Amino acid sequence: MNDLTLRQARDLYFETNGFGPNGGYDDPWVDFSLGPVPFPFPNTPARVRAVRFHDLHHVLTGYATSTVGEFEIAAWELAAGCKGFAAAWALNLGGLLFGLLVAPRRTVAAFFRGRGDRTVYGEAYEALLDLRVGDARARYLAAGPRAAGLRDAALLALAAAGGVAVSLLLLALIVPLVPVGLATNALRRRRLRREVSQARAMATRQGGA
Repeated sequence: MNDLTLRQARDLYFETNGFGPNGGYDDPWVDFSLGPVPFPFPNTPARVRAVRFHDLHHVLTGYATSTVGEFEIAAWELAAGCKGFAAAWALNLGGLLFGLLVAPRRTVAAFFRGRGDRTVYGEAYEALLDLRVGDARARYLAAGPRAAGLRDAALLALAAAGGVAVSLLLLALIVPLVPVGLATNALRRRRLRREVSQARAMATRQGGA
């Protein structure tokens, strides 16, 4: 993985997770689930602007796209800094709060890890994609674990409090949209399955030619 460019690793990440060739950036709605409960919400331009960098963080840190993995990376990003990306701050505050409820050890560990790292938010995106994964990790991630101090714990408590306020606001906005989002995403998944099936059929025909 370290020898791949971030562009290659990102494309592999898209393929592995079934996000489609463009990572779902063009989709009007996105899925977020709290366990078995789906919470689709609009894929706003602010969210797309942030998620391009967020996806690179998955590649660099190794955090999964599972529910707990998303809570971990939310905590990590908050601690490492989301810079001027308001959508990232808001979504990550909510992710941190639920992570503390669902997987507190892993979420706290991710937050403290992030205090020694840097995010790639706000960097020149195309230039980032040309970096080798190993070089990017050396540039943005700490060489080893660091001990957490009182300041780190205080910032975690502050972020958790912010997560409560943000989560209540987001839920109030998202819950009324859930039926629309579920219907839209069902159509999107059906379209993706059809495209994959057509691509496989074409590959089979070409292989038999």
